[in-house]
Amino acid sequence: MICTLALMVGLSGCQLMPAAPPTRATVSPAANAPTVNASTAPTPNRYTVLFDASHGETSGNADWVISASQPDPLGEQAAPKRETDWTGALSAWGVALQKTGRYRLMTLPRGGQISYGDRTNQLDLANFDVFVVPEPNVRFSDAEKTAIMRFVQNGGGLFMIADHDQSDRNNDGMDSLRIWNDLMTNNSVQTGDPFGFHFDMLNIDSDNPRDIPASAANDPVIHGPFGDVSGSIIRNGTTATIDPAVNSTVQPLLYRSRADTSGNGGVFFLTSSFGQGRVAAWGDSSAIDDGTGARNEKLFDGWDDAGGSNAILALNATEWLAQSGIDVPAAANIPTVIVPAVTSPAVAGPTQPALVQNGDFERGQEGWRVSSSDGRPIITGQRAHGGKQSAMLCGTNNCKASLTQMLALPVGIRTISLSYYILIDTQETNHAFDFLNVEIRDAGGKKLRTIQQLSDGDPAGEWRQTSADLSEFAGQTVQLVFAATSGKTKPTAFFVDDVSME
Repeated sequence: MICTLALMVGLSGCQLMPAAPPTRATVSPAANAPTVNASTAPTPNRYTVLFDASHGETSGNADWVISASQPDPLGEQAAPKRETDWTGALSAWGVALQKTGRYRLMTLPRGGQISYGDRTNQLDLANFDVFVVPEPNVRFSDAEKTAIMRFVQNGGGLFMIADHDQSDRNNDGMDSLRIWNDLMTNNSVQTGDPFGFHFDMLNIDSDNPRDIPASAANDPVIHGPFGDVSGSIIRNGTTATIDPAVNSTVQPLLYRSRADTSGNGGVFFLTSSFGQGRVAAWGDSSAIDDGTGARNEKLFDGWDDAGGSNAILALNATEWLAQSGIDVPAAANIPTVIVPAVTSPAVAGPTQPALVQNGDFERGQEGWRVSSSDGRPIITGQRAHGGKQSAMLCGTNNCKASLTQMLALPVGIRTISLSYYILIDTQETNHAFDFLNVEIRDAGGKKLRTIQQLSDGDPAGEWRQTSADLSEFAGQTVQLVFAATSGKTKPTAFFVDDVSME
């Protein structure tokens, strides 16, 4: 049981939380902080999160803020220990992150502007790892939509929280469903559901989504550092419809009851990637409501609702969106944010990410979308070119396996050099029955170029490097795909390692 971690972050009902795998961080009761291996110990305030309160998040009975002190919640209580130390219906979420010692939180207050790359704006998205937007009720301007899309494309994490159809709290004709769908279909960066989904115009009265598809059985949001997710709740909410043909990285994590978990409809919680960034989407704000907030607000405690593990889901997803494992430099050159009577520490911003994330696979499958017809793990310590791990595609009969990463290639660069190492380990003596294709595809999955074709008949038993120039795709968002197949007998394993791009 991980009750100690539950108590630290302010979760209730820890008897519902199954034990975490041995490799996860545990909590030292004396230190009241996560205990992690020294070589991988995160630095203080490693992850920066901006909660939006500038788009009607406090309209009507909503109070979707982490604290009444804005932009800096530390102005209300510098060392919160319980959710009521900060005022807001999302205070439990904020306090749980704050108590880990690894997060620096800010709020974009009413009247604030969403920007990306504006050095005059201290709360510019470029200064943050994660942007949480809890049920917006004011439409994003065209400039704001561009900023949000560029933020994700360049490595940011976007947490999209919606609510039910006709939940227009400020009576301006726009509810969160229409606002989110407008962002995805009407922006200057990429339209046509670029994240691979759209929200459904539904009002589902009550449900407890618990159906986790097989493809998400080992997902880091379902099984993360804050615990294991068993389900969530809908108390007047909606679902989403996914479109993997538009964005193959879209991953449903929870379906509503009785939905087809192999289908595209009825998805209540999902994740996706766009460019170098990540997206998480949730179909109901009730799940994040902790029941506390400003005086006279009519709130609902979904955070602790026994019908789902909502707190764990929110916290695991925040960690995943922050792209756990990516270091933030000590000198981030980010301005200090000042609030009356309280001086906040400098907001450390994310680095410009490498073009290929986790190309040595030392952080498991982070940054990659993996698929295997037999369900076997693709990341392995069996062989490695450098470090301790590599990716192994197939190695069994009748196999189909793939390894995919979405890449946002920069504009105005003469050369973009892709490099990777492959080792072939085969039992085949008659050739060729087993194949590996290395391809560049567009964001929708259409093949643009085949970089290399290998088979069981190619030289085996040693690592061989391949390089290719991808400058023709500069300025585009593309997918790098390693796709393997094997025949009915005498399997071949294709090992991939040290993938990089400069």
